[in-house]
Amino acid sequence: MARKRRWQRWVVIAIVVLAMLGLVLPMAMTARAATPGTAGGPADEETSGAADDGATAGEIVVVGMAGVRWDDLSALATPHLWSLAERGASANLVARSVRSFSCPVDGWLALSAGRRAADVPMPTYGACRRLAGPGEDGVVPAWDTYLEAAAVDGYDAAPGTLGDLLTAADVPTLAVGPGAAVALATSDGVVAGDYRPGGPDPELLHGVLGESLPGHDLTVVDVGAVRDHNRPLVGARPTEQLPVEEPDPDETPSPDPDEAWMLAAPGRSEQVARIDERVGAVLAAVRAEAPDATVVLASLADSGSVAMMQVAIVDGPALTADVPDGGAALQSRSTRQPGMIQSTDLTPTLVGILGLDPPAGLVGAPVRAEPDGRSGPDRVAALADENDHAVAVRPVKGPFHSGLVLVNLLLYAAVTIGLNRRVLDRGAAWFARRRAGGVAAALRSRRPQGALRAVRTAAVAVGALPVSSFLANLLPWWRMGTPALVHLASTLLITTGVTALALARPWRHRLLAPVAVVAGLTALVLAADVLTGARLQVSALMGIQPEVGGRFYGFNNSSFSLFAAATILVATCLAEPLVEAGRRRLAGAVIALVGLVAVVLDGAPAIGADFGGPPALAPGFLVLALLAAGIRLTWQRIVLVLGVTGVLVAGFSLLDWLRPADERTHLGRFVETVLGGGLWSVLERKLTQNLANLFGSTLTLLAIGGIVVVALILTKPLREAARSGRNEAYAWLAGDGSAARTGTPSVMLRPVLVALTVTFLIAFAANDSGIVLPAIGISLAVPLLVTVLMGWLLARAGEGHSSGDVGVSGVSGVAADPSAGASDQAR
Repeated sequence: MARKRRWQRWVVIAIVVLAMLGLVLPMAMTARAATPGTAGGPADEETSGAADDGATAGEIVVVGMAGVRWDDLSALATPHLWSLAERGASANLVARSVRSFSCPVDGWLALSAGRRAADVPMPTYGACRRLAGPGEDGVVPAWDTYLEAAAVDGYDAAPGTLGDLLTAADVPTLAVGPGAAVALATSDGVVAGDYRPGGPDPELLHGVLGESLPGHDLTVVDVGAVRDHNRPLVGARPTEQLPVEEPDPDETPSPDPDEAWMLAAPGRSEQVARIDERVGAVLAAVRAEAPDATVVLASLADSGSVAMMQVAIVDGPALTADVPDGGAALQSRSTRQPGMIQSTDLTPTLVGILGLDPPAGLVGAPVRAEPDGRSGPDRVAALADENDHAVAVRPVKGPFHSGLVLVNLLLYAAVTIGLNRRVLDRGAAWFARRRAGGVAAALRSRRPQGALRAVRTAAVAVGALPVSSFLANLLPWWRMGTPALVHLASTLLITTGVTALALARPWRHRLLAPVAVVAGLTALVLAADVLTGARLQVSALMGIQPEVGGRFYGFNNSSFSLFAAATILVATCLAEPLVEAGRRRLAGAVIALVGLVAVVLDGAPAIGADFGGPPALAPGFLVLALLAAGIRLTWQRIVLVLGVTGVLVAGFSLLDWLRPADERTHLGRFVETVLGGGLWSVLERKLTQNLANLFGSTLTLLAIGGIVVVALILTKPLREAARSGRNEAYAWLAGDGSAARTGTPSVMLRPVLVALTVTFLIAFAANDSGIVLPAIGISLAVPLLVTVLMGWLLARAGEGHSSGDVGVSGVSGVAADPSAGASDQAR
């Protein structure tokens, strides 16, 4: 006994050490990647800033607009924008603001604050404030409103951050137009440097810049906005019209006949052409007065109430000195996606080019140009296609997620109700009364093999749906005439193939084979994707939605949930035969190793860069490893698991905070937020979002249904009925064989349920997506665990039937002794 306790103690220590390494390595790699002067790797290049060695900043001219997308550009209709795109570095710009769409002033406020910021909502949905220049007092109109909105929106934005920095550094600046005044306003609303009204007339704009451009290191020009029909720019409104409910963006509400803006606005192409003329005037003035200036052109906001990615181009020595003649792609550390940046990246880019120390609170990263081997026209086409991809997936996401919830609930109903003998007998009587004798006879059949096979196949198919939706994104479905139909059909076709593979003849009788195939494929696809830049997840049904402005690399919430569930299930499949053979220590070590790899893939800064995932993943694997090793989960060990996780996360957050502000990750910025008194606003925003998801999402039904199936079916009643016939409703599934030889479906069934529960409870509590995380994990884990039970019952039922083609022999996971290896986990 003493010897057993000693080896258990060492196993606990070894597993805890591996768990600590799983948390330490990603964070230590982050610290190394973010430290200037460290050796090689992508992170070193990304932290080099906007102005690389050898680049001369010179003057900077920022040309801002709103509502211009890549599909608006052409060589004939927009010659000035097209010419700039051909020679400069280009990207899709994600202009996501506080709400689901961004108004022009929101984009200018983001440039001012270096964070998401927004105006208060206008009374009419989709309407945006018409900007005006500073008044007689020199203060930007509605500035107090902007400050009040920033104080309550929960994003800790501080409008005026850029203006204050430029004023403190005595940088000569020029703002032309009302939007530029917002961007360069100081925290008290007064424009830093000089201000000129500008105007819609290209010749007048050219004249203003020709006179004012010289002598200013930074010039910001507002060239106007493109607006969709019935999405007007209105005069300043009072702030009493605060939050309005956002209707479906696809449904354009009828305008009020009394509103003057109901008059037909110019067509989109005409509006874009006018913007192009003003851009041409700005570029002509720059060429004449500051030929060495770097031009940063960006469409900072949406044209209506549907968020879309916008145009962004940089041309000049500060970023594109070494760019080939055909141009290049822009990218930043905030997205890590070639040809994709965020509006919040522009402020740190300007600060870096000017050689200033970045102020605290910036959330973006400096952009940089990377040759992509494309010509200018090809790049424009590729960027437009990327936006089309993001737009096309929107109408498919809702039906897919609803379908995912529905098929899961139908599967749960088939298991809990469809296999219930009492329900079947009542159904048979109902059909018999209606003279449907064939159906009644089928329902009265006491041969369960057909039902069990059907449920098992359905469960595999349901579990294969998520990974199939990712694989379907390999196809250019959004370019088809009916993209939604093509995408859903492709997903179902791939699901059929994965299901056939999981139930293929060579391993059909292996109990855990479907779990290993589907979970293994899911983990492999997601791991390979994050290792290669997460391109497969971009605009996938369960992947990254770029226009939302959330996560652009690594695992998003849905893919993390799938990856967590898949890797835990794969580790369980690997450990099962080792536990059956009595090699528990090795089983625990294998699980810890799989967990270490999973945590590194999720948390390493050069790969997943996710620090909300490892604190949930590590305890789940740690618990699974301890149970596989036959070690009881005492309160002391549970506290040890959670304590190690919490101390490491807190410790590395503090270490990250001790570094310079421009080198911190969001861990250090969170500590800064706590010390600055902003903890409650962060917690309030996360709690509000969590509750909104909990009570406003159909995924809640999926989570509840999965929990019911686990509680009622996978834990005790159905297995007891199969072993002893005590449960009348399910005893018919046991067949006529000896109950003594049925054993247990899997000696790792209870440990994996405990591990999944621990992981998703922590993920649910720590993430603002709340119920989404456990629900998506359940959509993979519960169907695959149902296949284990169905396969076990199928093998059991086949013992006493000559027609059965499934026997106990060759079924992995069926122990000869029901008590073998089960007592340790049950404690």
